[in-house]
Order: sequence, then structure tokens, then C-alpha cells
Amino acid sequence: MYRSAIFLREMAFFVYMDGWMVMYVILASNSPRRRELLLRICPDFTVLPADADETVEEGTSPEETVKILARRKAECVFKKALETGMVPVGERLVVIGSDTVVALDGKVLGKPKDAEDAKRMLRLLSGRTHAVYTGVCLRTVRGARVEAERSDVTFRCLSKEQIEAYVATGSPMDKAGAYGIQDGAVVAGYTGSYTNIVGLPCERTEKMLKEIRQEEMQNAENSH
Repeated sequence: MYRSAIFLREMAFFVYMDGWMVMYVILASNSPRRRELLLRICPDFTVLPADADETVEEGTSPEETVKILARRKAECVFKKALETGMVPVGERLVVIGSDTVVALDGKVLGKPKDAEDAKRMLRLLSGRTHAVYTGVCLRTVRGARVEAERSDVTFRCLSKEQIEAYVATGSPMDKAGAYGIQDGAVVAGYTGSYTNIVGLPCERTEKMLKEIRQEEMQNAENSH
């Protein structure tokens, strides 16, 4: 289950690992898709959206873009959680930040500004293969662990009528590249991680969480 930030002071939020290891986990995103994906690998966490600047220098590669933004979001929420006393000092806090972009010919396509922008993006993607990058940052008191995943997606050839009908559903408006693979309307096929395309690469994120857990367990053993 996940909990919104308004319950932080009243309710504990943690992941039990190996029966005794407790880690406080915060997802720095308000995306319902990321919440659903994180629930697959983390049974209990809190949602606290990041209020971070999402601009990057022109010419930054798509992979570096998602890594920069994922870290920026995680750092923002990590700082807020400590400053407001949401987590007891010294406890094992893990903030998960993530960012996803669509890249065509090396150029980043973010979320559409309006319906016309969404139609423009879909016309660009129609009948072609593009890359989807998601950056993941896990921020703890020991620092930040940042990685990125890439998947490739091939679009169907879309007619003007199909594009207009899809945009009219409203689904493309809050998604990078103006589409969601889960909608099933525009994608012909893909290679790589499906969950990465949706917005959070579950396999990679789970691996990163396990690595942090192992480090914490080793540090706990060494301190005794």
C-alpha cells in the first residue's frame, strides 16, 4: 500500500526486509503509474511529490537528462523529509526519484503542452522506432545511487483520424511523448523493459533497493 504525505506524522511507513531490516521509503512522484509499479516490488511506501526544477541545459543527452532530473527530484524530497522531521533522525530513509523521456533522433520529447502539441508528437513518432529512457535515483544518508534504463518502441502508422481520436481521449496529455504503451492504441512493438516504458523500470529499481539493503545490513553487522 502507499500513503500520501498528509499521514506522515501520524503513521509509520516502511519496508520490512529480512524480517528485521526496516527502511523508510518515499516515492518522489505523484504519477499513478509509478505508484502502481513500485507496489510490485515495495509493499509499503509514502508518496511525496517533488517540487523540483525540470529544466536541463540544451544539448544534454536523453540518458543524462533523466539521470539529472531523477536525482534532482530525489534530492528535493530527501531534504524536505529531513527538514520537516517526517523521518526520525538516524533512521534508514530511501527516497526514490524517477524521470522518463521519449527520444527520437536524439531529441527529447517531454509531455505535450496542449492537444496540438500532442498531435505533433504523435505525427513525428508514427511508423518509426524511438527510445524511452527512465532515470532512477535512490537517495539515502550515504549519498545518491543513479542509473538509467533504455527501451525501444515502434509505433504503428497512424492516420490523422487515429491521432485526433487518441488525443481526444485525454490520455496522452500527461505522458512523455504524448502516449502510454498501456493504452494499446499506437504501439506496434517494443524491446527492453516494459515497466521502463510505463515509467519505472521495476527490475532495475528492485536491484538497486537490494543493493542498498545489503549495504545497510553489512554496516549494521560491522557496527556490532
